Amino acid sequence: MKKFLSGGKSQLAVLAAFFTNGAVVATWVARIPAIQIKLGLSEGTLGLILFGAAAGTISALSLVSGLIARFGSAKVTLAGALGACLFLPLLSITSSALILFFTLFLFGAALSAMDVAMNEQAVQVERNAGRALMSSFHAGFSIGGLAGSLLSAGMAALPAMPPFLHFSLVTVIFSAAMIFCYPHLLKEKQEEPTKQVMFRLPERALWALGAIAFCSVIAEGAMADWSAVYLTRVLSTDTALAALGYAAFSLTMTIGRLAGDQFARIWKPAAIVRAGSVIAVLGLIMIVSTSDPIIAIAGFATVGVGLANIIPLTFSAAGNFPGIPAGVGITGVATFGYLGSLIGPPLIGSIAEAASLRMALLLIALLVSTLIITSKSISHRQKG
Repeated sequence: MKKFLSGGKSQLAVLAAFFTNGAVVATWVARIPAIQIKLGLSEGTLGLILFGAAAGTISALSLVSGLIARFGSAKVTLAGALGACLFLPLLSITSSALILFFTLFLFGAALSAMDVAMNEQAVQVERNAGRALMSSFHAGFSIGGLAGSLLSAGMAALPAMPPFLHFSLVTVIFSAAMIFCYPHLLKEKQEEPTKQVMFRLPERALWALGAIAFCSVIAEGAMADWSAVYLTRVLSTDTALAALGYAAFSLTMTIGRLAGDQFARIWKPAAIVRAGSVIAVLGLIMIVSTSDPIIAIAGFATVGVGLANIIPLTFSAAGNFPGIPAGVGITGVATFGYLGSLIGPPLIGSIAEAASLRMALLLIALLVSTLIITSKSISHRQKG
């Protein structure tokens, strides 16, 4: 345990930030079917509305590097967390599709700022500890996602617990947690601004890392946004059981990430990414080829195993890219990833409406299969 916590209180604080991010995201995605029913949204319309969160995410990325350079990643992590918690309850009381889109835009922007800032914190803690820790930090996100999903499944089963009360409870808990953890986040002196462009993609290899992030994030987003919808609309499950699809995905992703740092010490990153892509494709095939919700949930779990360590390895490589500040490298690769989240919801929704949600998930399987080829571009690049 002492070896695992070699980063001290700062490591625990950053783990708490990842946990909070995952729990808040899972709280929202598990109740998407309830919001969809409340507003009477079709799959196509829902896909366009979910585009709002991705649009907010991409918009925030143009500002995050500058905010981190000026205020530090600790303050940006806290501000993003409090913003996401603030907007979460508002998502449940929107009265129209347009208002929901705008609220999701703000929600996505807050989560995006928090995401980049907490990953920079993770890179700094990892460097200070002198050992691989990134997968365990992302395991914190997955554990938060699992906790949020299971809590949401329980809340959805309670008639007296509408989404607004559920979301408000989550807001109070995690706002307090992040305020408590903030003093232990790293407050290292920020580098003085230079004349270089704050956001840049100077190396071809960084674009290759971005391509990996792009495909992986589309797949993760599909599991988050559409697992509950798939189980309710396609396989006709109730909302409580439907929440277990994302819970299963989060559970196996958590297990994979907890073991990920050890995997990274044994196998090359490219081999881990390649194997993960194959496993994720098999899981997606399980989902679309069955009418049994239990087998489909097992498929979501299999996808979680496959995708578990792809993003952590990609972000670690980006944060340690020679000649690029960690925040700029992470922001650059995150932009590719979030482009996937921008494109994914409307693309999946449109295909689901024109053909079927099964067909849309098959497209995701095809995208993930490309990582078998692009995985060769990822490698450890340590600064210094």
